[in-house]
Amino acid sequence: MKLDHHDLEAIGKSILFRNAPRDVLGRILESARLKSFDRNQNLFFQGEDAKYLFVVLEGWVKLTRNTPAGDEVVVHVYSVGNSFGEAAALNRGAYPVTAVAVTGCRVLKIDAAHVLRLLSTEPELAISLLGATFKHLHELIIQVEEIKALSGVKRLAAFLLALAPVHEGSCAFRLPYDKSLIAARLGIKPESLSRAFARLREQGVLVSRDNVAISDVESLHEFVDDDQQQNFGRMAH
Repeated sequence: MKLDHHDLEAIGKSILFRNAPRDVLGRILESARLKSFDRNQNLFFQGEDAKYLFVVLEGWVKLTRNTPAGDEVVVHVYSVGNSFGEAAALNRGAYPVTAVAVTGCRVLKIDAAHVLRLLSTEPELAISLLGATFKHLHELIIQVEEIKALSGVKRLAAFLLALAPVHEGSCAFRLPYDKSLIAARLGIKPESLSRAFARLREQGVLVSRDNVAISDVESLHEFVDDDQQQNFGRMAH
């Protein structure tokens, strides 16, 4: 396995390992593997035995769950530096979701059994893993809160602000994945997403295919309730 500088930076900044001692992280990486996945390829399936935890090094991965009625619900979408699968894998359970590559992606695949062995002698690693688990729980709570508290237009505005590369002035960027997934991620219908984009023109947001231009980031912040937007920003990253 060969990790480059960007890979090591993403791993080191991940909530999963940012507080882990460097020597312990090195021992974890000894058992890890780099895996590449094509767009729409499954990393694992809902109900599958959870034997690995993952860190995204490149691209985007979505977590989905099938309801008893057969509907697919998008639980979260993760990008570089985000980790997932920890709780199920370290509890020797089954994955409660399916993980799918939204784009071509590279991930670090870590053997949970090896991590569990290290936990018996490395208490600082346990603290780091607990922090990651808490973060994921907090993300789900915030997601439910956002769906209940914000209109579809403001959810979309908050989502775009979380992607914006600046905190003031104007900016332009590309949407990271297709609009159907954005709609599912925000809990709104695709046709409602189109109307939400149209309504955001009044707030200085122009969208052309997957290109977004925001004329005044601060003004868009004001459009979205400040406390709600900050919570959504933490959830999106």
